[in-house]
Amino acid sequence: MDTFFDLGIKDLIDIILVAVMLFYVYRMMRESRSLNIFYGILVFVAIWVLVSLVLEMRLLGGIMDKLVSVGVIGLVILFQDEIRKFLYNVGTQDRMRRLLALFAINRHGKGEKNDNSAVVMPIVRACVSMSRQKVGALIVIECNDPLDDIVATGELIDARPSQRLIENIFFKNSPLHDGAMVIADGRIKASGCILPVSHDNDIPRELGLRHRAAMGMSQESDALIVVVSEETGRITVAKKGEFQLRLSPEQLESILSSEIK
Repeated sequence: MDTFFDLGIKDLIDIILVAVMLFYVYRMMRESRSLNIFYGILVFVAIWVLVSLVLEMRLLGGIMDKLVSVGVIGLVILFQDEIRKFLYNVGTQDRMRRLLALFAINRHGKGEKNDNSAVVMPIVRACVSMSRQKVGALIVIECNDPLDDIVATGELIDARPSQRLIENIFFKNSPLHDGAMVIADGRIKASGCILPVSHDNDIPRELGLRHRAAMGMSQESDALIVVVSEETGRITVAKKGEFQLRLSPEQLESILSSEIK
């Protein structure tokens, strides 16, 4: 009984850290709709502790020790996508930017303001025009996370954005119209790029493969993705794993102006 109350600051910190870790694991499992697996893991850990530490059953405890060692590797393989998303959220660039802001550091230098109208307006005008003609488009705009790996999957362009160029690339008979266009540092870097596709069941069924690719890209980076639906002509923006649907030209311009630095 004396041992129970003999808790130091280090023990309290240890308990808090374990509680936080379990909370994040619980939230990750809930988002991936794997709560039953999480509950099963908790039951297994409780039985393992009971057998190994409380009852001190050496044979059964040894078997369960081996199962735990192998099971951890199995869980990493089984939940590799969720673990990757969790680690990305922990080290998200937004939090790093807040930390760097303490030292007055940002991507464009101290106090520097960037006129983004030369990038925003061609994208807006091209999307509005393609929306009216029901021409499908998928435009990825780099924010802080570099997209060199995505650029490498397409055809390099490196051109100044213009309405006519964007429309020509996504024209139905263009060889690059099926892939994604990547815009970074105020220039069209590449087109016909391949994006990771999200397999979330929460995505509405009426949204097609372009929207799933946009969602997948937004979940794996901080990029801003603009989608023009080939079926309906509606304009959608994906950011941080969320859709903004049925955008007007004014709304699209406002979003791009606030995100593109």
